Amino acid sequence: MDIATARSPELGPASRFGSQPRVVPMVNYISALVFILLFVLGVGVTAGIWQAYPLVAVCVGLVWLFLDAVICSAIRLAAQWEKAVVFRLGKYHTMKGPGLFMVVPLIDQLLVVDTRVLAVVIPKQQVITRDNVPVTIDGVLFFRVQNAAEAIIMVQDYRSAISQYAQTSLRDVIGQMTLDQLLTEREQIAKAIEQHVEKDTKGWGLDITGLRIQDIDMPDELKKMMSRQASAEREKRATITKAEGDREAAVNLAQAARTMAESPGAMQLRTLQTIDGLGPTASNTVVLAVPVEMFEAMTSLRDAIRGRAHSDAMARTQA
Repeated sequence: MDIATARSPELGPASRFGSQPRVVPMVNYISALVFILLFVLGVGVTAGIWQAYPLVAVCVGLVWLFLDAVICSAIRLAAQWEKAVVFRLGKYHTMKGPGLFMVVPLIDQLLVVDTRVLAVVIPKQQVITRDNVPVTIDGVLFFRVQNAAEAIIMVQDYRSAISQYAQTSLRDVIGQMTLDQLLTEREQIAKAIEQHVEKDTKGWGLDITGLRIQDIDMPDELKKMMSRQASAEREKRATITKAEGDREAAVNLAQAARTMAESPGAMQLRTLQTIDGLGPTASNTVVLAVPVEMFEAMTSLRDAIRGRAHSDAMARTQA
C-alpha cells in the first residue's frame, strides 16, 4: 500500500502482568464502502464501452480500478486513543484524528501512535547501596504519549529509550540510598526516579504518570542477619515489657501491704474473702496452716491461767 502506517508497540509481556485483552484494530468500513460503490460504477462504465471498443474498455477498467484504490486509500480512520502523524513528502505536516479524516494519496504518509497509558517493565537491576549492600530491584514505569509528533520526530524508539533511562535513573537513585532508606522510603524513591526520568525525557512529548518498585531482593545471608536482628529486637521489647509489668506489680503489692498493715482486721477479712471465693463445692478442701508456735503460746497461756487459779484457791484455803 502506498501510504505507510505504523502503530506503537503493544504493552509489556502478558506473562508479567497477567492476561492482556487483545486489541483489535479499528476497521475502516467507510473506505471499503466507497471502494465498492466506485467499483460498481466502474463496472457499469466499462460494460458500456465494452460493446463498441473492447480494448479501450479494458484500459478504462484498469485505470478506474487504480484510481478507485487510490481514492479509497485517502479515507483514513483513527480510534479514540490514536493520533495520526502526517508526513507530506517526508516532512512533518500535521496531526490527524481521532475519527475519520482525509490524506493526500501517494504524497502523504502517516504514523499512528497509541496515546493510552503504556507500561514499561524495568528488568532486575543489580545495585550497590550507599552502605555497600548489594540488592536487586525491578519495577514498572507508566507513561503516555502526550505529543505524538515529538515522540516520533525527537526519538527513534521512545519506548526503548525511556526504558533505558528508567534503568539508569533507578541505579543512580538507589546508589545514593542506604539499605534502611531503601526498605522504608519506597514511595519517595519511586518519586525521585520518576522525576529523573521526566527530566531526562523532557521534549520527547511523553508524560510520566507513575513508577512503582515491585521487588527488592537481597542476599540470603543478609536476610538471615536481618531476621535475627528483628527477633532480638522483639525479644528485647518483650523483656522490657515484662520487667515494667513486674515493677508495677511490686509497687501495687507494697501499697496493698501498707494498707493492710494500717488496718488491724484487713488480713483476716482478706483471708475470709479468699475462702469464700473458693465456693461451696464439696470437692474443694480448705486447709489452714497454723504455726506450731501458736499452739505452744496457747498451751502456755492455759498453764498460766491454771496456775493462777490454783494459787488463788490455795490463798483462800489458808485464809
